[in-house]
Amino acid sequence: MQLLMVEDDIPLATGLKKALQAQGFAVNHLDTGKAALHVIGVEKPDMVILDLGLPDMDGLDVLRAIRRKHVQLPVLLLTARDSVEDKVAGLDCGADDYLAKPFDMVELLARLRVMERRMSRIQTTAINLGNVSLDTVEQRVTLDGQEVELPRREYMLLKSLMENAGRVQTRAVLESRLYSWGEEVSSNALEVHVHHLRKKFGNDFIRTIRGVGYKVGASQE
Repeated sequence: MQLLMVEDDIPLATGLKKALQAQGFAVNHLDTGKAALHVIGVEKPDMVILDLGLPDMDGLDVLRAIRRKHVQLPVLLLTARDSVEDKVAGLDCGADDYLAKPFDMVELLARLRVMERRMSRIQTTAINLGNVSLDTVEQRVTLDGQEVELPRREYMLLKSLMENAGRVQTRAVLESRLYSWGEEVSSNALEVHVHHLRKKFGNDFIRTIRGVGYKVGASQE
């Protein structure tokens, strides 16, 4: 899941980015509204965390600009403005959720998972595909009821494929969900992750669609 964080408090953004990456998000960070609108116009992320108190423009104006072109893009407002009036204004401008600072990381993660489920055909925290089960809350994967330990990026890749079971995921889309900007990505990194997953779940679990990408079978949910 590729997440764009627009936040001008650099220490907060640095800590959030690290915590979110540990939870399986590919996080990119910007500190101005204009830069965010440019990036969203060029390469739309899966979700946006948006601060309202940006140095170059008000976050609500950023949100309005996003909504004019990207009606369905999930946006969570993360801001120090905590009055009822501020929350109503943010939601009325098109925010999917609103979380006031200071906040608990557990709550932020829960709200992001809700937004993920709204985007996905999978409406539960548990995704089952044959004898493979993935719990998005516990970040736990089991095969025939036995837990399988996965490195972070293998888990991220498996989650992206299982959330979109039955649909082909292109190489570009999968890489964008595994890596943030500036991370060095070797030319065969994705293939290596797929190879390792196949060793753990069987060669037929992930299908290669030649020249396009990868897919797993339709979910049982």
